Amino acid sequence: MATGTTTRSKTGTETGTGTGTGQLPTGITGGVCVSGAASATGRAGSGRGRLLRGLLATLVAAAVVVPVSAAASPNVPAPAPAPATFSEDTAPGIRYAANAANLTEAIRTAEDADRPGRAARLRAMWASGAAQFLAFDGRGKGRAVEVFGELESADRVAVLVPGSDTTLDTYERFRAGAVSLQQRLQAEHPRSAVVAWLGYDTPGTVSTTVLSAGRADDAAAELAPFLNRLRDMAAPGAELSLLCHSYGSVVCARTGTGPAVGDMVLFGSPGTGAGSARELPTGARVWAGRGSGDWIGNVPHVRLGAIGFGTDPVDPAFGARLFAAGSAGHSDYLKPGTESLDSLAAIVLGTTPASEADHG
Repeated sequence: MATGTTTRSKTGTETGTGTGTGQLPTGITGGVCVSGAASATGRAGSGRGRLLRGLLATLVAAAVVVPVSAAASPNVPAPAPAPATFSEDTAPGIRYAANAANLTEAIRTAEDADRPGRAARLRAMWASGAAQFLAFDGRGKGRAVEVFGELESADRVAVLVPGSDTTLDTYERFRAGAVSLQQRLQAEHPRSAVVAWLGYDTPGTVSTTVLSAGRADDAAAELAPFLNRLRDMAAPGAELSLLCHSYGSVVCARTGTGPAVGDMVLFGSPGTGAGSARELPTGARVWAGRGSGDWIGNVPHVRLGAIGFGTDPVDPAFGARLFAAGSAGHSDYLKPGTESLDSLAAIVLGTTPASEADHG
């Protein structure tokens, strides 16, 4: 686990500094979880159950009381999203243009509301003016679905699902991973695209919501139909891969996928709420990986009632195909030049070595 200091502001927000390989990094942050059987607690009575739940919550909270930068701004004003009148066959280019206009209006609204921090982050999202958003909502914590590459000609499409504390205020960190993956894919297969799917309200890393599947269930209800629409936007016969980081793996594990999704990849995962890969609502190949530097491997894998997420996906008992993640820390899986990025790209492109593809 990380070492360091933590302070609490008058508003109750924790900040601090940390060192060591167990530190929660400032990249794509993710949820924390717990797994394992707890049948004995039911026999111990409600008082003992409450005590165990309290101890568990304290233990997990202690594991994640670390810096959480760029806290979300839930009250930031913004225009309503682009009209929801798009038909399912509306071309991506039309969606890009409509959401670009909405984004620029959101920048002006944030500036008028004296929210320079949000305005600056939105301007960074717009960057050169070539951003491609299938969806954008600048209100509150915000949502965004951005495409990297030429979606309509892509026959390999990776969909990134982020973990906790991913909002418009931390979006650049999420986007950096998407850009890194797309560059890696393009070097080997030009007809590829990456979709960064911030299509749900992520839980806070230091919060009670990160310990249960409530946010994941809501997200899965949005993700499943999106995947169906996405297949029709890509090249005929395109194969989709779901790449699910940290709490995002809880989301993916609850998402029913159709035949277009060939691979579901869980990395930096706290667990999924399922006892095995066979229980997931997908016919896709299920992969799991964790870097040796990922602090989430030190979080207790226990489950009490609705708190926690079941068996560790990298446990052989879960039955996922394992991929090499090297020394990746919790937010390092998509960094350029890493073994984990190479492995993820190979899964998306279907070039995984036979020794790994035959696992499980």
